[in-house]
Amino acid sequence: MNIILERSKRFCGYVVGIVFFISGVLKLLDPVGTGLIIDEYYRFMHLDFLSFSSKGVAVALSLVESIIGAALITGLWRRIVATVTLAVMGFFTLISVALLVFNPVMDCGCFGEAVHLSHLQTFIKNIVLDILCCASFFPFSALGTPKKRKYVAFSLVCAALVCLVTYSLLYIPPVDFTGYSASARLEASEHRASRSLAIEDEYEAVFIYEKNGRTREFTLDDLPDSTWTFVSTETVKKSNYRQDESIVPLPVIDADGEYHDRLAAEGKVMVVSVYSPGKLSHRKWRAVAEYLEASESAGFTPLLLLAASPETGVQIMDSLDGAGDVDTRFLRKVLYYSDYKTLISLNRSNGGATYFSEGFLVRKWSFKALPNSARVGILGTEDPTEPMLSYSTVGNLSFQAFLLYAFAVMLLL
Repeated sequence: MNIILERSKRFCGYVVGIVFFISGVLKLLDPVGTGLIIDEYYRFMHLDFLSFSSKGVAVALSLVESIIGAALITGLWRRIVATVTLAVMGFFTLISVALLVFNPVMDCGCFGEAVHLSHLQTFIKNIVLDILCCASFFPFSALGTPKKRKYVAFSLVCAALVCLVTYSLLYIPPVDFTGYSASARLEASEHRASRSLAIEDEYEAVFIYEKNGRTREFTLDDLPDSTWTFVSTETVKKSNYRQDESIVPLPVIDADGEYHDRLAAEGKVMVVSVYSPGKLSHRKWRAVAEYLEASESAGFTPLLLLAASPETGVQIMDSLDGAGDVDTRFLRKVLYYSDYKTLISLNRSNGGATYFSEGFLVRKWSFKALPNSARVGILGTEDPTEPMLSYSTVGNLSFQAFLLYAFAVMLLL
């Protein structure tokens, strides 16, 4: 009977730990997006003066949540972890009650951008986790002791989390849960009378692969393994399809307030988006100018999109004029404006590049990983299907490999 009770308690602990770990990892993938969620909570609690700390707090909380999850799964320091988990769940439950009562227009952010829950669903989720915590932790005298090898497992997972945090802070997320993911299509590329949702045709990319003399069709969401050889791609028409989140807007506005959205939707376009232009250093402005010039030389239409007013854009260009080593004449020629929310969703890197082909999003780069002139030249001549497939597949496989590694170490070691 005691064995059944102990295993039941450990199972409840596993479930809570898995939820904590996945929730934390999904938020660690995208520290910029998680920082936006923390900023919304600051505004909800009238703590706007703390906005400067939103990204740092987001990373710290997500890391703590992931570590708590790993400790629960491996079963280490059971009394201490149980106490901390109960305190955290108590805080989360109070927050969910406040969201349910006051019903602000915001997302709980429990699982980052990956899963969106209503305030009622968030409250129910927290109540279920509270019940599982009580079933797992009480009485404290029956928590048991961990196996010594679990300390090794916990250390290995924590090391992996540190690597994930470092990558997330330096680069854009390997898996994009926003609407601006690979193969998303710009609204301006759609020939529609209205931007409202309507029943009309959908064009879907189908990829043809070959293996052992036979060919097969795959979609972007269901690609084969490396044993298959890519042959070609085709566009298939599907009727009576309701437009959804795969169609995304990208406002391109000039200094006079005129829209030029189709600039980003025709041919090959390289967009460098700067959602906080005031935070971009002089060195980065010079790198942006050089990258956009290289893109134009490679056959791309270069666009510089700022989340700022035209007056602010002019002031920034004027300030760069004084330095003399930034080609502001070229930057002024390709300079347009957009809104902050769109640009920070488009590319999580401030000064990051996004490649579009005929209105389809092909891939993205953070500022620290901008391709060199030679690579840009290759991109300008090759079929965009290959980099789009590579970008989407590598990111998804990397994230899946991380989760597989973490759970294999925690559960099997």
